[in-house]
Amino acid sequence: MEIEPAEEVKEPPRIHRLDEPVVNRIAAGEVIQRPVSAVKELVENSLDASSTSISVLVKDGGLKLIQVSDDGHGIRYEDLPILCERHTTSKLSKYEDLQSIKSMGFRGEALASMTYVGHVTVTTITRGQLHGYRVSYRDGVMENEPKACAAVKGTQIVIENLFYNMIARRKTLQNSADDYTKIVDLLSRFAIHHIDVSFSCRKHGAARADVHSVATPSRLNAIRSVYGLLVAQNLIKIEASDHDPSSSVFEMDGFISNSNYVAKKTTMVLFINDRLVECTALKRALEVVYVATLPKASKPFIYMSITLPPEHVDVNVHPTKREVSLLNQEVIVEKMQSVVESVLRNSNESRTFQEQTVEATPSVPSVTNNDLHLSPSPSGSKSQRVPVNKIVRTDSSDPAGRMHAYLYKNPQKYLGRDSSLTTVRSSVRQRRNLKETADLTSIQELINDIDSKCHSDLLDIVRQSTYVGMADDVFALLQHNTHLYLANVVNLSKELMYQQVLRRFAHFNAIQLSEPAPLQELIMLALKEEDLDLESNENDELKKKIAEMNTQLLKQKSEMLEEYFCIFIDSDGNLSRLPILLDQYTPDMDRVPEFVLCLGNDVEWEEEKNCFQSLAAALGNFYAMHPPMLPNPSGKGLEFYRKRKHGKHTQDKGNYSCHVGDGTAEKDEFEHELLSEAETAWAQREWSIQHVLFPSMRLFLKPPNSMASNGTFVRVASLEKLYKIFERC
Repeated sequence: MEIEPAEEVKEPPRIHRLDEPVVNRIAAGEVIQRPVSAVKELVENSLDASSTSISVLVKDGGLKLIQVSDDGHGIRYEDLPILCERHTTSKLSKYEDLQSIKSMGFRGEALASMTYVGHVTVTTITRGQLHGYRVSYRDGVMENEPKACAAVKGTQIVIENLFYNMIARRKTLQNSADDYTKIVDLLSRFAIHHIDVSFSCRKHGAARADVHSVATPSRLNAIRSVYGLLVAQNLIKIEASDHDPSSSVFEMDGFISNSNYVAKKTTMVLFINDRLVECTALKRALEVVYVATLPKASKPFIYMSITLPPEHVDVNVHPTKREVSLLNQEVIVEKMQSVVESVLRNSNESRTFQEQTVEATPSVPSVTNNDLHLSPSPSGSKSQRVPVNKIVRTDSSDPAGRMHAYLYKNPQKYLGRDSSLTTVRSSVRQRRNLKETADLTSIQELINDIDSKCHSDLLDIVRQSTYVGMADDVFALLQHNTHLYLANVVNLSKELMYQQVLRRFAHFNAIQLSEPAPLQELIMLALKEEDLDLESNENDELKKKIAEMNTQLLKQKSEMLEEYFCIFIDSDGNLSRLPILLDQYTPDMDRVPEFVLCLGNDVEWEEEKNCFQSLAAALGNFYAMHPPMLPNPSGKGLEFYRKRKHGKHTQDKGNYSCHVGDGTAEKDEFEHELLSEAETAWAQREWSIQHVLFPSMRLFLKPPNSMASNGTFVRVASLEKLYKIFERC
C-alpha cells in the first residue's frame, strides 16, 4: 500500500520594510501620473507665488521637456537645499492649518516626486538680489551647490526626461499629441479663471503659442480669447448664493451656454475656492438639466467659480488634488441645478441661426457677342478648330444628352425636385471644406490609410467625369474626356459612405425616426430574412437568444455609438436616431434590420481602430445606394406586379395576349399601389444618384487602388471610334 507524501506546508511570506528610494518612487508615480500632472503642480506653485505672468514650454508632450517660468516672488537661497525634499512646504506648519488653507499646494510632495521620475533644474531670483541661482535635483536632493547666474524676476523650473526610470509608464505615454492637448486644455482653464494673470503655452520650436491670454478685467473677454468667439457669444451670465448656515453657505458666479451652442461633448470648468477641481455629481446634475430643457444643445459649456468657507472644504481627498469634498454637497448641487434650470427656461424663448449666403452660379453661362470672338493664339496664327470627334461635354449640369431625358417621356409627380437642385448643390459645396478633424489617432490613421491608397487616375475620372445616366440597376454610364465608363454605383456609394463616416467622425447631424424601433424585433426580422426555410420554426429559440444577446451588447455600447456615430439607442433597447452621412440623402429604411444585425455580429468591439473601421464599414454598407427591395418596374420586372389570378402570380412572362370576351385586358391588371411604390423608390434612387451621389463623389471620394481591378470602373467605348463608325454609316 503506497503512502502519499504529506503536502508541504508553505510558510506565510515575511513582511519587510521597503527601502526609502522604492517608497519615494512609488509615491511619485501616484502624484505625477502624466506630464499634465506636473504642469498643473508647477502652475499652481506659480499662482501661490503671486505671479502675474506664467509661460509653459513643452517638448514631446512633456516627456522630453517641461519648462514653467513665472514672475513671482522667487525662492530664498537658504531654502534651496530642502526645496525638493518630501513634505517640505511654506504653505502650512500644522495639520489644523488645512482647515483654513487658501493656497493651491500644501503637501510638499510635488517637486520631490518630480525629482524621483525626472531631472529637475530650478533657476530663481528674489527681490533685491543682484543675481539668481541655478541648481539641479535628483531623488529629492541637490546634485551640486547652487550656482550664481543671470536671471529674470521669478522662478523657472525645468523637468527633462520625465519617467526615464519608469519604462512601463513611459511606453503608455508615447502619444505626445494627446498629452500636449491635455496641457493646452489645462492652461485654457486656468486662463479664464485667473483673469489677472497672463498665460502662454507653446510647443518647443513653435513660433506661435497655442494658448496666449493677457490680463483683462472681463472674464467674457478671457473666454473669447481662449475658447473663441463662437463660444463667448453663446454664453449666459449666471449667479447664485446661499447664506443659510443650517443648510449651505456658498457664492457662485459663472457662464453657461445657451440653446445656440452645439458641441460634441460637455466642457465644464469648475473652480472651488480658486482651486481647479472636478465634481462628477454637479456635472451630471447640470447635464440632466440641459437634456431636459435644451435637447438640441445637451452638451453644454459651463464655467463656474464657487466660493465656500475654507472649513467647509476638504482638499486632502485626492493624490493630485483633482477632487475635493464639500460640506452639504447634495444641497449645494441641488440648488445650483435649480438655478441653472431657471436661467435656461427663461432664455429659451428664441434661437439664433447663422446664415451663410451662397451666390448662385448659373449652370450654363450666358454668351455675349464678345464671347463669340476667339482670342488669337500667341503666335498670331488663326485659332485651330476643334475636330468634331474631339468635342467633349464638360458641363456636368447640362442635362442635354442624358439617357433618362429620352427614356421618360412623361415626367412623374415624384420627380418634380428640380426646384430644390440648387439648394442641394449649395449644401454640398458648403460641406466641401469640412474643417473638423478627428480627436483620436486611430481615426486619423484610417483617414491617412484612405489618402495613401488613393488611385490618382480614378480620382481624375471621378472629379472630371460627367454623369450620363443609369445603364442598368447597378451600373451608371459616365463620360470622361472622350471615353465612356460603366461605374458600379453600389461599390462607389459604399466606399464614399465609409469615407464620410471617418471624415465626419463625431460631427454628424441626425435623422430622427418617426417611432423608436425595438432592436430585438429588428434583429429577429433580419435573422428570419436570412433563413431560407421560411416555414421552419425549429430555430426560433436560437434566433431569439441571438437577438437578446445582440440587443444587450448594443445597449452597452450605446454611449459610444451616440457620441461618435450619432446612433441613439435608449435604455429600453430602442433605436431612434441615425446619422446623416450626405446632405439631402436618407438610406433605405428597409435595410435597418440587416444593419442592426451587422452591428451586433460583424463589429470588432475589442480594439479601438478595428472597432471604428468595422463600424464605418457597416454604416457604409447600410447607406450605400443598393437597388430597392422591390423589383424594377421597367422591363421584365413589371411582371412581378401583375395581379394574382386564382391565388397565383401569372408565371408566363410571354403571355401578353388580350382577352376581349369580357371587355377587360389582362395586361392592365396590376397591383397599382405596389407598382406606384416601386416606381417612386426607383425614381428616387436615380434622382439621388444623379443629384447627390455624383456631386458628393466629385468633392469627397478618394477611390482606392482596388477599384481599378475589381470591376467598379469598366471602360466600354471611345467616342472618337464611335464617331468614326457613325460617320461611315
